[in-house]
Amino acid sequence: MTSSTPATTSGDAPAPRLGADTGQGKTSIAASVVQKIAGIAAREVSGVYSMGSGASRAFGALRERIPGGSSTGATNVAGVAVEVGEKQAAVDLDIVVEYGVSIAELSKAVRRNVIGAVERMTGLEVVEVNIAVNDIHMASDDDGDEAPAPAPAQSGRVVE
Repeated sequence: MTSSTPATTSGDAPAPRLGADTGQGKTSIAASVVQKIAGIAAREVSGVYSMGSGASRAFGALRERIPGGSSTGATNVAGVAVEVGEKQAAVDLDIVVEYGVSIAELSKAVRRNVIGAVERMTGLEVVEVNIAVNDIHMASDDDGDEAPAPAPAQSGRVVE
C-alpha cells in the first residue's frame, strides 16, 4: 500500500483555518481555551505583575480559599475576556504592571506574545488584543501585605 501526499504549489500556502471543512470533520475551540492561552501568554511577559482589576483579583483569591473553588472547572480567567468566532478571535486584557516598566513597550510585547500563542495553538486569526492597564505594582507594596502574627498573651501557661 502506498501513500500519497498532496502536491503543494508553493511554501506560501496558508494553513487551513479551523472553520474550514476538510471533509474529515470540523474542529471548534471553546472560548475558555482561548481565554486560558491568552492569560498564560500575557503572564509570561516580564513586567506583567498580575491580571485583572482589583475586584476580580480579590474574587479570585476568595475563590481559591473555598474548598473545591479552584478545581470547579470555572472558565473565568482573571483579567481576560475573549470573543471567538469560527476563524477569528478578539482578546481583552486587564493587567497590573511593575513600576518602572515602559507601559507602551510592555503592551507591544504582551500583544505580540498573546497573538503568537493563540494563533500558533489554535489556528484562529487574532484580530485585536485590547490591553487595559488598571494598576501599577510597587515593590514596597509587598512589604506591608502580611502583618506579623500577634505575640501570644503571657498568661503563665504553656501555649502550644
